[in-house]
Amino acid sequence: MTEAATISYRPRERAEGIVIGAHRGRSSGGQGVFLDQVTYLRQPDPRRIDLRLTLRDPFENIYVRRFEQRLAIALYAIVDLSRSMSFEGTARKMELVAELCTSLSHSAHELGDAFGVIGCDSTVREDFLFPATRNRGVEPAIAQRFSNFIPERRSAAGLTQAAIYVAGKRKLVFLISDFRMPLPQIERILESLARHDIVPILVSDSAEDTELPSFGLIDVRDLESGAGKVVFMRPALRRRWEAEAAARRQALDFLFLRYGRPAFELKDKFDADALSRHLLEI
Repeated sequence: MTEAATISYRPRERAEGIVIGAHRGRSSGGQGVFLDQVTYLRQPDPRRIDLRLTLRDPFENIYVRRFEQRLAIALYAIVDLSRSMSFEGTARKMELVAELCTSLSHSAHELGDAFGVIGCDSTVREDFLFPATRNRGVEPAIAQRFSNFIPERRSAAGLTQAAIYVAGKRKLVFLISDFRMPLPQIERILESLARHDIVPILVSDSAEDTELPSFGLIDVRDLESGAGKVVFMRPALRRRWEAEAAARRQALDFLFLRYGRPAFELKDKFDADALSRHLLEI
């Protein structure tokens, strides 16, 4: 696996907590980035008295400097490990996911944030459960766990159980999947994570939808069930499939926006700069 790339990110809302970090916090205090000056009665901190402003005030008020707290946050990657994620076309989906997760881990630890991974198929997998930590030593373990892993189970029902493992303070949650499950199931997953800042990562491949032949016999296989059949492709059928794929993507986009953010499409290759722009623009 190549060296982890750096991803720039920020939470959509101010951070909460007590651990000093890089993100704007909800509260103000005596440390951080200068915010403003207030009277001593509002912020009774003698260590931060602003003598210059106090001496200039004709009403003889005492002023203190107030600072915006900078705090650390926790990031989680909740990963779909169901069989459809084993697809290999232009790229291998699980290799893209592995590259994304190791880059998120690297980037979080660079900023002093905690990072964890929760892998799910029919249930939350204990062997793919990495609680959020600021310890850089977890990065090789995450990379090793993804190495040569092949999803085999049909269901992604465990994604709805992952919320239990991210309970508590608001977190930045990367929900990573090809989202091939029914829309009501996706909505249940999003609803279970609604208290958090959700970043949907849609893992796709050009060979799945856009690189279909216009004419001829093709072998079609359902990766979740393993069932396959031969289809006689023709222009009208291709147009219908493409229209259905576009309609489903539009429905997914509306669903994701209801829960805060549009999806980032991880397609064919991992581009850390493109993901950074996506995260900083929202």
